[in-house]
Amino acid sequence: MSEPAPPTATRRRLFPRTRQGRPHLWTELALIVIGYSLYTLTRDAVPGQKDIAMRRAASMLRAEHSLHVDVELTVNHALDKVTPLIVGMNYYYATLHFLITIAVLVWLYVRHPQAYRSARMVLFIAIVSSLIGFYFFALAPPRLLAGHGFIDTTVKYHTWGSWASPSMQSVSNQYAAMPSDHIAWSGWCAVMIYRYAGHRWIRVAGLFYPLFTFTVIIGTANHFVADAVGGALTLAAAFAVHHFATKLWSRRTGQASLPPPRAQNDGGGHQGALGEQRGVADPEPAVEQRDR
Repeated sequence: MSEPAPPTATRRRLFPRTRQGRPHLWTELALIVIGYSLYTLTRDAVPGQKDIAMRRAASMLRAEHSLHVDVELTVNHALDKVTPLIVGMNYYYATLHFLITIAVLVWLYVRHPQAYRSARMVLFIAIVSSLIGFYFFALAPPRLLAGHGFIDTTVKYHTWGSWASPSMQSVSNQYAAMPSDHIAWSGWCAVMIYRYAGHRWIRVAGLFYPLFTFTVIIGTANHFVADAVGGALTLAAAFAVHHFATKLWSRRTGQASLPPPRAQNDGGGHQGALGEQRGVADPEPAVEQRDR
């Protein structure tokens, strides 16, 4: 039986600790509305970008072929030979992308409120960055490339609920392949689970989540390998932007992370001052420790 990981006080914090706790729910709802509004803008731009999205997809396939990384067709046909597997992957693609991300957000909001704001903001930055990519670099997925042999698994098996199915095409952007949000979001979930989950097996499972997701997006012909790389870079850039923005804001306002508490004794402040001079470590608050 695996043991809980050591408290986060023994590890470097992922985000600076601040005095702010959980944000109000209306703030979260406002971010959802903003995100959906931006997505609607990219979706409405699809009809005018269809032709260029298809040409870019063909060019992407040629570029990957020249680099010998065009594994999409091989994986697509190999997995399609196992019907229960590929059907399960269709449902995985359509549902877990949202369900696991929402579950991790709720978990952080409830169990790790000190980290929630920063974690949510990183995800929001990644989403907005992806939407910018969808708008300015419309790219068709491999499954829409006629004449290249790709199997559109959602159409072949009439999978319910997929954003690629005919019933959902009116509310989804069919040319939003670059970067892959599935990789960006699953990578974000993996980082949060690895950083804050209490048991080693949960942390390991979290690390495998993006790898499973990569297999799914390639096997169902919904993304190129390059899209997955783009999703990973988008997430890395979101973490970097948040990190430097936080440091800049702290310098401008003079409000860095919480200072270490002074040691107290019955005799007054002498020992507290001595503790500061010796660099007493700033203990992690209980909400920042891993779940046990």
